[in-house]
Amino acid sequence: MLDLKSVYQRLFDYYGPRHWWPADTPFEMAVGAILTQNTNWKNVEQAIGNLKQANVLDCHSVAGLPVARLEEFIRPSGFFRQKAERLRLFSQHLLDHHQGSLDILLQQPLNLAREELLSLKGVGPETADSILLYAGDLPSFVVDAYTGRLFSRLGVLHGKEKYAEIRDFFMANLPENSELYNEFHALIVMQCKEHCRKKPLCETCPLADDCAHQQQNP
Repeated sequence: MLDLKSVYQRLFDYYGPRHWWPADTPFEMAVGAILTQNTNWKNVEQAIGNLKQANVLDCHSVAGLPVARLEEFIRPSGFFRQKAERLRLFSQHLLDHHQGSLDILLQQPLNLAREELLSLKGVGPETADSILLYAGDLPSFVVDAYTGRLFSRLGVLHGKEKYAEIRDFFMANLPENSELYNEFHALIVMQCKEHCRKKPLCETCPLADDCAHQQQNP
């Protein structure tokens, strides 16, 4: 069975560096992490583009925008009323507790910053870890549905593990390195988009030779 470092190296050799997450500022990255819930990245890009064009992609502007205007800007991301509320609460929290600076929040020890993010409405583990890793360059591994799918098929996971179990497993079996975590998560996403789809394309998969699912379904 492949270990995590071997999976990483084979994916990296196959796909190359992914340069993810695309954002100009940590705050923009955090906004993207909230907006990408239950939608695809193309829709998030449209919403972020709207905010940029209106010159309101900053903490003070988001917190102060009339709700209807913010909702209209982020409408392409779906669930726009819910997400507008979450963005306003997130921005107001930064203003109230961190001088409007996400950087200040992220200067805390990892466990404290993560706990604070998770206390905010609409910020679950995947969103919190994305903000910590991509905006804060902190070594907090991001788990998503692709992670569970890929590593269950490889036979590394059983398929019923909860988010925290998978995150703990990765962080216990990889060096504590934010650059590695960043690249690995992006490679997992690419692998599941290109090969390990819901209906997998195994013939050209770079992991097929050591995949339990492929061996059971030749």
